[in-house]
Amino acid sequence: MGLASLSSFRFMALSSLLFGGVVVSACGNGAPAASSTTSSSSAPVSLSIIKGSGPVDVLYAGSLVGAMTKVIAPAFDRATGFTFQGLPGGASALANEIKDEVEVADVFISASPKVDKTLEGSANGNWVNWYLYLAKAPLVIGYNPHSSFVQQLKTKPWYEVMQEKRFLLGRTDPKLDPKGVLTIKLVDVEAARLHDPSLSSNILGSTENPAQVFPEETLVSRLEAGQLDAGFFYSNEAALAKIPTISTGVNLGATFTVTVVKGSPHRAGASSFIQFLYSFEGQKLLKEVGLTVTAPKLSGSKSDLPAALRSIVGG
Repeated sequence: MGLASLSSFRFMALSSLLFGGVVVSACGNGAPAASSTTSSSSAPVSLSIIKGSGPVDVLYAGSLVGAMTKVIAPAFDRATGFTFQGLPGGASALANEIKDEVEVADVFISASPKVDKTLEGSANGNWVNWYLYLAKAPLVIGYNPHSSFVQQLKTKPWYEVMQEKRFLLGRTDPKLDPKGVLTIKLVDVEAARLHDPSLSSNILGSTENPAQVFPEETLVSRLEAGQLDAGFFYSNEAALAKIPTISTGVNLGATFTVTVVKGSPHRAGASSFIQFLYSFEGQKLLKEVGLTVTAPKLSGSKSDLPAALRSIVGG
């Protein structure tokens, strides 16, 4: 399965940025505007997890590829008898694949609630009508420990070092991945703070600069192979790969959500996988792979939630 033939993703313009002591929060981290939300008071949840056999097809944010393939998927398979089948990618790209019916999925894990919104409502095919908040991770700068720029990255502002001519930077496509949007937003925040309108073009070049933009699921391996001096990552993927990091100094990051996709061919397996994520074992594993778990807040109507999942939000 690939990420070819994607339709154009219309992402929202960057919101106005306020300064003077106000920390800029992550794109998409706010509460949903149109849907009701229900929160459970605590996590993890005591659940009777569905067991069975057969595949569970999961489309998930590429920043979770290490966590899924090395930790969560094997544990889920052992605990339930189902077989995890995953496709990682930029969350926005995967949402487009769902809408274009390129991929048939049971479960979708996004890195931003704004991506879920592109699948909601009749205008978007009603592919999603609820989602649960799962975990968070801040945006960080990961660097190659063998890069010739290591000492500079440790001692100078990152936005100065990244303007060096031979600096090799990696990031994701803002049309296909929320992390790509956050990267541009981060540089714009610094440009405004420094009153330097040229900062973005000096660091990033064009929005989709082919010398910098790579598929999300390949960014870690490119850095490890020495093809990059540094890249923008979520803290969990950097921690799992043991990539050294520096802080961006700005409060931006991923808010991971999970839902069952309309037309899921393996609904019992889909519910089982989500139950596992919110179980004691699942929550423990999410923490182990570097994520900050959040209370299982529901966006949408509890009546739309599969019966097997309602106890996650206390119903």
